[in-house]
Amino acid sequence: MSYLPTVDDLRLVEALARHGSVGAAGREMRISQPAASNRLAALERRIGERLFERDTTGARPTPAGRALAVEAAHVLGHLEAIFDRTRAAARGEVLSVGTFPSLAALLFPALVDLLGDVTVQQVTDHGDRLVEWVGEGSLDAAFVTIANQLRPPATATAAPVAHDRLAVLTPPAVRLGAGRRPFAGLDVVAHTYDPSADALHRRLSALGGRPRPAATGETAVRMGRLLDCPVVLPRGLALAYAAPDERVSPAPAPARFTLFLVTRRPMPSALATVVDGLADRLGLEAA
Repeated sequence: MSYLPTVDDLRLVEALARHGSVGAAGREMRISQPAASNRLAALERRIGERLFERDTTGARPTPAGRALAVEAAHVLGHLEAIFDRTRAAARGEVLSVGTFPSLAALLFPALVDLLGDVTVQQVTDHGDRLVEWVGEGSLDAAFVTIANQLRPPATATAAPVAHDRLAVLTPPAVRLGAGRRPFAGLDVVAHTYDPSADALHRRLSALGGRPRPAATGETAVRMGRLLDCPVVLPRGLALAYAAPDERVSPAPAPARFTLFLVTRRPMPSALATVVDGLADRLGLEAA
């Protein structure tokens, strides 16, 4: 018996993590609940770990189950794209490129324009996973800001592409204070590219503000408009999303980000030809 999971094993784990019910996962796969339960039990025996805690209220993933569900979704996503990538390859070069969600809306249109006839397969996820996927060969390239905080896989290389700093986007009706507490009495929506959010929130509190976290740059800007309060986020995002009547100014909480391009060696030639002009297209400082 093979110890590799089958596609149906992966589909079951991914569906079960979403639905929280063996019966619902089985219905999605068009198999009975007993058949789904038996398949899950057999998979757990092969792995040697319990993947889901089951009772009359449903099924909840264990830490092992959550980890396998993430991997299953990744593998299934690549399998679903195989035919599309094969058809695209028949028409010309294809590059699979990943980045984190906040940068995707800016990066991918710029790449599509700069790369011309090259088809860009677009992937978004956390930076550490993107770097891992480049190393294993399931991604051609990743644009991340944490490459200097990781040890890149032996098969990959990381090159700085651009720099960015924090800025304040201020809606027209908001007035910042002067002195050491410019955010005194104000909510401040905050978003960063990297894992420094906790440090930024402490700094904003010291500046008098009430930090409000946001998952992405676009979310931060929309929250700032809704709450009528300042937004602290990377300058490139602030400039991209600012309305004509909104101000963008340097943040009193300094920080510097570097955007890295992580690829397998050697760098794909199509990317090498456009990387020098990418910073300008993104409104960032060239590295």
